[in-house]
Amino acid sequence: MTLIVGLTGGIASGKSTVSNMLKEMNITVIDADVESRLAVQKGEPAYYKIIEEFGSDILLENEEIDRPKLGSIIFHQEDKRKLLNQIVHPDVRSRMNNKIEQAKQNREDVIILDIPLLFESKLTYMADKTILVYVNEEIQLKRLMERNSLSVSDAKARMQSQMPLSEKVSLADAVIDNNGSVDKTKNQLMKILADWGIHKE
Repeated sequence: MTLIVGLTGGIASGKSTVSNMLKEMNITVIDADVESRLAVQKGEPAYYKIIEEFGSDILLENEEIDRPKLGSIIFHQEDKRKLLNQIVHPDVRSRMNNKIEQAKQNREDVIILDIPLLFESKLTYMADKTILVYVNEEIQLKRLMERNSLSVSDAKARMQSQMPLSEKVSLADAVIDNNGSVDKTKNQLMKILADWGIHKE
């Protein structure tokens, strides 16, 4: 049996750090962000639907979608964000399902689905278990401002586009507290996997 684990967090919560730890253990990680970038590349069905809805102003000179420009539109307009999600999410799910099937055929004992909006997008049905990477709000805001060189208001707008991490805690099967050191985070991850019968070095 292959255990499918949904890994989630919030923006700047440290989910990518945990995701990289799993990759270092040679565990297959299927990343929704990577799949969503591939789904909107020039020539893909979602690419043409996005231009149809948002106009050609969101294109770079090479005709690829200008992601930061599109991001600045959707982070401040909820209706536009929902519209974009309706276009992109079905294609992303289909791409992820294909990769899950491949991993199952390879008889892998665990697959990680790295999905930032796992709870918001109601995608928990795709996973057997869920892990939430948690940080408190002050640390999240500070890390996001430093990482993306954002103002307080821009960083808060991005955080508010997601369900607060404090609300996600009760929805997850396991929670990794990422307020401390990288070692503490790794120890928590290893314990969760071991509790679920997955023993990795």
